[in-house]
Amino acid sequence: MSCIIGAFNAAYHTQMGVYEHFMGIKEGGKLAILAGAGPMGLGALTYALHRDVRPSMVVVTDINQDRLDRAAHLFPPAEIKEQEGIDLLFVNTGEFENAAEELIKISGGTGFDDVLCYAPVASVVTLSSDILGRDGCLNFFAGPTDNKFSAPMNFYDVHYNSTHVMGTTGGNTAGMIESLELTASGRINPAVMVTHIGGLDAAAETTLNLPKIPGGKKLIYTHLTMPLTALTDLRAKSEAENDERFIALADIVDANKGLWCPEAEEYLLNNFIEE
Repeated sequence: MSCIIGAFNAAYHTQMGVYEHFMGIKEGGKLAILAGAGPMGLGALTYALHRDVRPSMVVVTDINQDRLDRAAHLFPPAEIKEQEGIDLLFVNTGEFENAAEELIKISGGTGFDDVLCYAPVASVVTLSSDILGRDGCLNFFAGPTDNKFSAPMNFYDVHYNSTHVMGTTGGNTAGMIESLELTASGRINPAVMVTHIGGLDAAAETTLNLPKIPGGKKLIYTHLTMPLTALTDLRAKSEAENDERFIALADIVDANKGLWCPEAEEYLLNNFIEE
C-alpha cells in the first residue's frame, strides 16, 4: 500500500502559462486503472475510493473477466456511488476492437486526468497514453524486467495537450504510516490483495514458483506449518485433510466477501500453531 500511495502522491498536473507542478491526482477528476483487477490494482482502487483527495470517476480495466467480476463483487459500483459519490466502472477491454475509443466515450469524451498502468505490456502502455485527456498524467506503475522495454506514446499530445508520463517504485515511511492509519480507521482494506495463506514451510516453494501461482498476494505466517492454500480452496482442503478447522476458516472468510480478515487470522493463530 505504501508503494500505491507513493504513486498517487507523485502524480502531477500543470496549468497553462504557470510553470509549476501541482502534485497528486486531480481532485474530482477522472481516473483509469489499466490492467487493474489484479492485487495491486485492487489496492489502488480501495485507496482511490477512500483517500482525502478523490476522483469523481474511476474506471478499472482488465482482460480477465473472472478478475473483473471478483473486483465488482468486492466494490459494487452502485454501492460505491451511493456511499462515496464516485462513478465506478469495470471494463473488459478485450471485448473491444478499439479499446481507446470506447474508454474515451466512457470518460464522456474528455479522456482521463490520471491513468495508472499496472502491467508492463507495450499495448497497455500505449492504450494508457491514448486515453489521456488534456494535462493527463500517466503513471507507469508496473515494473518491467526487460531493461530495454519500450512502447509507443503520443508525443503530439505531450507537446500540444500537456500530457506527461512518470513512474514510481517503492514507497516511503510517510506512505506506510498513511496506509496503517487508513487501515486502522477502516477507510481502506488491503486484504483485497490477499488470495492465499500458508505457513513457513510453504515460503520457499511459493517464492520459487510465484509466477506460476495464480491469484494475488500470498500471506505467509512464519510461526505455523501449513501448505499454501487459496482462500477459495479452504473447504476442499478440509475434506482432503479431514480437518474441520478449515471449514471454520472458510465460514469466516465467506462471511467477509471471500476476504482474509482479522477474525480469520485470530482463528488461525489460536488453532493452527502447534505447541
